This record gives sequence, structure tokens and C-alpha cells, in this order.
Amino acid sequence: MSTIEPAIALSPLDGRYRPQTAPLVDFLSEAGLNRERVAIEVEWMILLTNGYESNGFRPVLPGLEPLREPQIDYLRSLVSDFDNTSIAQLAEFEAHTHHDVKAVEYFIDRRMEEADEQLSRDPSLTHLEALVHFGCTSEDINNIAYARAVKAAIERVWIPRLQELVNELTTMSQEFRSIPMLAMTHGQPATPTTLGKELAVYVYRLNRQLKHLEQQEYLGKWNGATGTFGASLAANDQVNWIELSRLFVSERMGLDWNPLTTQIESHDWQAELYSTIAHTNRILHNLAVDMWMYISRGVFAQVPVTGATGSSTMPHKVNPIRFENAEANLEMSCAILESLASTLVESRWQRDLTDSSTQRNIGSGIGHSLLAIDNLLTGLRGIHPNTLAMSQELEGNWEVLGEPIQTAMRAAALENRPGMEHPYEQVKELMRGKAISKEQVEEFIRSLALDPEVKERLAQLTPATYTGLADKLVDFEA
Repeated sequence: MSTIEPAIALSPLDGRYRPQTAPLVDFLSEAGLNRERVAIEVEWMILLTNGYESNGFRPVLPGLEPLREPQIDYLRSLVSDFDNTSIAQLAEFEAHTHHDVKAVEYFIDRRMEEADEQLSRDPSLTHLEALVHFGCTSEDINNIAYARAVKAAIERVWIPRLQELVNELTTMSQEFRSIPMLAMTHGQPATPTTLGKELAVYVYRLNRQLKHLEQQEYLGKWNGATGTFGASLAANDQVNWIELSRLFVSERMGLDWNPLTTQIESHDWQAELYSTIAHTNRILHNLAVDMWMYISRGVFAQVPVTGATGSSTMPHKVNPIRFENAEANLEMSCAILESLASTLVESRWQRDLTDSSTQRNIGSGIGHSLLAIDNLLTGLRGIHPNTLAMSQELEGNWEVLGEPIQTAMRAAALENRPGMEHPYEQVKELMRGKAISKEQVEEFIRSLALDPEVKERLAQLTPATYTGLADKLVDFEA
């Protein structure tokens, strides 16, 4: 089966779930990474030949002439026109070099040689082959390629999808803000809340993580084999290589410049990012489990999908599979991302290659998270509140009014009203572990020597109206 064409996917992200994760392929696949590598090499050449504003746009190195516009356009077309032919050609080079970045260098050399026919009226580009990968180590290329690819994937794909989920939860929390619901603490009936307020808790939590991601740094380094600019300085000691590095990383590559590294960029920013995404995953996991249990309890009802099968033997079932799928994929994502976050920050002395292998799993970690978000969205859009079930649940748990009654008794005790001794214990004796009726609660309230206004306020309470300020809390934003 390994010889079947087209190739059969080993990972479900590239097989069964390809439609949901496909947007990440443009950035986090091997092809996407190679396109970034080509872009970095090309932009470095253009900077060296055509200079920058503060040097008057003069060539950085002697012996160079500024590239003309058609030459620049041709070089940049290696990135904009990166296609299946480019991928195949790169694969051929890597099969010989056994080195991914060296293959990129040879790929650009070949394309520069091929440019002569297309740029016949301009000087040949072949004389600039020595400028490809000038003063660089492969990690200069790779660290920036990964940073740009991850940044694009997070900002253009993952965050917008998460924001869509947060928007859906926000809409639901507003719509259901006043629907009373029995709360459960330790799995037992507790002070009532509203469905909207409970969803708003997740909106608040997720918005905090989105704010962290807005402040996320994406660092890049450009300083040679061991971070000393040694080769560049040996080639020309008249160039301010440190300033050129800062300009290239921050202004040309759109990243945050890291001036002080070993051979590798230290990956601390990656650890921070993956930890934040993993933390977000954990919040989403909590949401998926809660929704699953709400459905099981009857708080939410699922909308059957026409033609869908819930069970192979039980036709009546509508299983909460979207939330279960999300739960599983969030666990997979966390396993990968938390491993990356803990291992990428270590490197033996100035360099070892463990990070190179582990970083190839970035797409899988983010892909499982994206798939989970997609399933959560689909799941949320396929449910609606079961207000009858919630109402019946509240009506069957009048004992939850023990809290406001004993609290009112505490306040009355401070005023030295009679019969208010040990209010908690009095209510506990009446209600703990018992099924209490509406009539029993009303009778107990009438027996208390409370201020008439307080007594009336308590008498008006029901499990469905005892929701405090839950309705107002929905409007709080992170």
C-alpha cells in the first residue's frame, strides 16, 4: 500500500480531517517552510545589493551593482510562483545534499541560471550566486522561516477561528443570559445561575488568552554560525553587521529581533506561544466536557442532522460526537505543544539538532487544536437550551434556597432579632440530604422573626428567580 498513488495519508490531519486543517498547510507544511526559506534568501540578497534607507540604498558590499526592477521581480517570483515544480525540484536537490537549507541554496542557484533567457536585456543573475546564503548558517534561515510560518498560521488561521468560536459563545451568552439553570458544585445541586452567565465565563477566559496572543513576540536571529557575525566580519569589517541584522529581521522579515544567541534562536518565544495555546486548549477542553455533560443532563438538546447515524444499533441516539472529537483533539494538541514548549528551550552548548526534529511537529500540534475548535463550533451551532428540563430541575430542588434564608438570618442575628441563633445549623437541620417542597420552605420562612420586608423578599424567591446578578455579569469583558 505504500506505493499507491496518490499517497495515502498516515496522519488523520492529512487524511480524514484534511478539509478542516487544510488552511494550515500553506504555512506549516514542509512546502510552506521551504517557500519561506526561499523568501528569506531572496530578500537577504536584495538587501545586500540594493541597500537600505540609512545607507542611501547603496550596495552593502563592494563589487555589487544594484539589482534592476525586473531582476528583483524575478527573484521574488521564486516565492510568489512557488508551486509543485518548485517543490519537486527542491526534493531532488535535498535527495543529493541530505540538507534542507543547502537544497534551497542550490534551488535558487538553478533558478538564477534559468533567469538569463527571461532577463536577456538585463545583466545576468548568475554572477550573484556567491551572494546566495552569504554570511549565513542554516539556522539563520530556519529560525526566521519557522517564526514567519508560525506567525502567519497563528494570526491568519488559528486566531480567527478561535475568535469565531468566542463570538459564537458571546452570542449564546447574551441570548441565554436570563435563562435560569440549576448550578452543580461537586456534582450536587447548588445556588442557581443562568445559562448565559456560565457561557460568559468561557468568553471571559478565552478573551484573556487572546489578549496574551496579541502581545506574543515572534523572535528571529541573524548572526551566523555561533551568533558572533564572525564570517560576515571576516568578509568585510566596514559593515555594521549588527545593525544590518536588526534591520533585516525586524523591518524586512517582520519579526522581533533577538541580538544575542548561540547558533540557534533560543526558542523561548515558541515555548511561550505553545504554552499559551496549550492553556487555551485546556479551557476549550473544559468547555467541551461541560457541554457534553449539559447535553447528558438535558440542559441542552441536540438538533439531529438529517441522514446522520447516532448509533449503529440504537436508532434513537443523537450522540454529542462534536464535543467528544474536540476533547480528544485538544488532548492530542496539548501533548504535542506542551512537549515542544518544554524541550525546545534546551540546547547542548551552542547547538544540537533535537530542535530540528521536534519543530517538524508544530503543524500537528496546532492542527489538532484547529480541528477541535472547528468541532466545538459545529457542536455549539447544533444545540439549543432545553428550558423545560431546566425548569423541572429547578422546581425539584427547593433546598437550594437554604443559602439565602440562612444568610438573611445571619444579618438578622446582627440586629439581635430573636430565634436567629445558629442560622446555618437550623437550615442544615431542615434541608440537608432531604427533598424539600415549596410549601416546607414557605412555612419555614413564615416561622422566622424576620423584618417583614426581608421575609417578603425571601417568600418571593424560587429556585428559578434566585440567580443573583448573573444576568448583569454576562456583560463583563476581559
